This record gives sequence, C-alpha cells and structure tokens, in this order.
Amino acid sequence: MATLLEQLSSMTVVVADTGELEAIRTFTPRDATTNPSLILSAAQNPDYQSLIDEALKSSRERVGSGCPVEEVVEEALDEICVIFGKEILKIIPGRVSTEVDARLSYDQDATIAKARKLIALYNEAGIPNNRVLIKIASTWEGIKAAEILEKEGIHCNLTLLFGFCQAVACADAGVTLISPFVGRILDWYKAETGRESYPGNEDPGVVSVTKIFNYFKTYGYKTEVMGASFRNIDEIIELAGCDLLTISPKLLDQLNRTEGSLPMKLDSNNPVNIEKKLLIGKDKFDEMMLADRMSHEKLAEGIRGFSKAIETLEAQLAHRLGLLEGGDAFSHVVHEIFLLNDLDGDGCITREEWLGSDAVFDALDNDHDGRLLQADVLSGLGAVLPISR
Repeated sequence: MATLLEQLSSMTVVVADTGELEAIRTFTPRDATTNPSLILSAAQNPDYQSLIDEALKSSRERVGSGCPVEEVVEEALDEICVIFGKEILKIIPGRVSTEVDARLSYDQDATIAKARKLIALYNEAGIPNNRVLIKIASTWEGIKAAEILEKEGIHCNLTLLFGFCQAVACADAGVTLISPFVGRILDWYKAETGRESYPGNEDPGVVSVTKIFNYFKTYGYKTEVMGASFRNIDEIIELAGCDLLTISPKLLDQLNRTEGSLPMKLDSNNPVNIEKKLLIGKDKFDEMMLADRMSHEKLAEGIRGFSKAIETLEAQLAHRLGLLEGGDAFSHVVHEIFLLNDLDGDGCITREEWLGSDAVFDALDNDHDGRLLQADVLSGLGAVLPISR
C-alpha cells in the first residue's frame, strides 16, 4: 500500500518547511519555504559555513571596506536568504519562499523596497521571478505592499496568517499564495480553553484553513492556499486536497513511514461554502482583527518571534565577520551595541535599556546581575552564540 506521503503528493503540492538542504534532498518536494528561524537553525550546521562566509564576503564587497559592521550584516542577511534559496532551487523543481525582514511588517514602502532587492539578487543569479515567492507578514501594510509587487510580476507568499479577514484581503489583493498557520492556531485554543487535544476534524487550525479554502474556490479566487505550521499528521490528513501544504522534515518522515488510506478532504472542484462574499477595506480589516483576539495576538507574537530570530542571526553574523576580518570588526560592533543601548552613558546596559530581545540579553548576562559590560558582550557574544569556524 502507498504511504500517506505518496498519496498526499498525488492530490496536494507538498512543500518542505526547512532550510536544511539534506532534508530537502531526502523528501524531494516540489517547493520549499524558509523563514528566519529556519535559516538561523541551518546556520548552526558546519556544512553550511562556506555559504555564510560567502555571504559575508560578498556583502563586504558590496558596501565597501570602510563601512561599519552593522551595514555589512544588514546586507549579509539578504545575501544569506538568497544564497540558501539558490541552493534549494538546485534541488527542487518548483519555487522557494524567501522572507522579508519581519521588522518591516508595518511599513509598506520598506517592505516593497526589500522585496524588490531580494528579487533583484535572485535575478542577478539568473533565477526568474516565477521560481521565487517573497514572504510577507499578513498585516494590512504587508498585504497592500504585496498587491503592488504582484502587479510588478513579483510573486508573494503572505505568511503569519491566522484570521479569515486576512485571507480575504490577500485574495482581493491578488497575491499568489497565502500560508495560514494551522498549528499556531491550535496552540492558542489549547492555551485558552485548557483542552489538551482536539480531534483532527475539530482542530481550530484545520477548521480555519478549510473555511478559507472553500471560500476561495467558491468565488473563483486564484490565490493558492498553503496550510503551514503543523503540530501533528492528523492536521495534515484533514487538509488532504488543499492546494499546498508546507510540512517539517519530522512530519514528512512520519507520513513517509505510515501506510493506510488517505481520502481527499478538500476538493477545489466541489467546494463547500457557507460564507457570503465580503468586501474588506482597511477599516473593516482593523475591526475584524481587533474582534478576533486569537488572530490579533498570534500575528503580533509571530512578528516578534521572527524579529528575535533575525536579531540573533545578526549577532552571529557580526561575530563571524569579526573572525574573518581579524577581530577588529567584532570589537567595533560591540562598541556600536553600547552606543545604541547604553542610554545613560554609564558604561553598562541594564535590561530596561536593552533594545534587543530578552533571549540575547539573558545569554550575554553570564553572571545574572542584570547588567551588561562591554567585556560581557565581547566575550559572551562569541561564546554563547557561535558560528563554528
């Protein structure tokens, strides 16, 4: 009997939710998607050190030898995302999703500029637009940015999508694809209700994606639906037939080792819809998001989480650049950290002054006194957040 993964692949485009190249080679998906957390995880693998170094050296050349470390790191973030994307595209036949900096999620113009830059880097490498999806958070500003980008031929994947109004606004904007987060919706409802589990067909994330899928197919929207962020294979089974599903290597392996019948649960040719067609402008969008506490909270939480991953990756890149350039660059970035965070100029940074993530502060505060000295940052940043030599 065919495995669940084989059957799923016959009715749904399976996407690998990872930045790990070996996992992509193993499961041979059509598409692949990454985010800052996945890139951060992949960056810990010594096998990828040459890719990190390539990005840093290329970024230094782009910005110039006299530019400060933070400018090199900012450039390198884009380079790294594209370098990993290029490596992934060597393996898969379809598209790779590359994410815009989550810290730009509420800035429409900055999101557009970053998306244009990312696609230009791909184009410079000879990769056409139709093989890349630019991932953008599903804020109102992100959706409006995607609407403009789509008209320019830059295809978008709207992520961190939890609410029905986000999905409808994306479809109205003509975006290529949306990624509703199944598992994170489940997480919220479990915490809110105290329930330990839900049957697959009652899973709140599954119910949400099913509603979106049927609405899109009923009203003829071209926007593709890609369920994401799964916690178990029951959620995946209940969404068999969805346009696409992006699945972690762990769950792909579980599907690949499991046999049994897998019926189609979602059918684009026979959608089941009970929703009236909506028209959503900004006021309606804001009203619906505020009324939906789960969507409002999870969107904000997701942006914070991706932003923290970027901050941590920035710290790693600064350290690695210092090693590559003989240590001067790393010392310089420590100095820059103090200029930015030591608000009262007393030579130490307290938790209240720290502008970065709590996770990075805690990692650097080895003596747990709630204060960071330059020596703490200089020694701790490289020790606790290493990229291997």
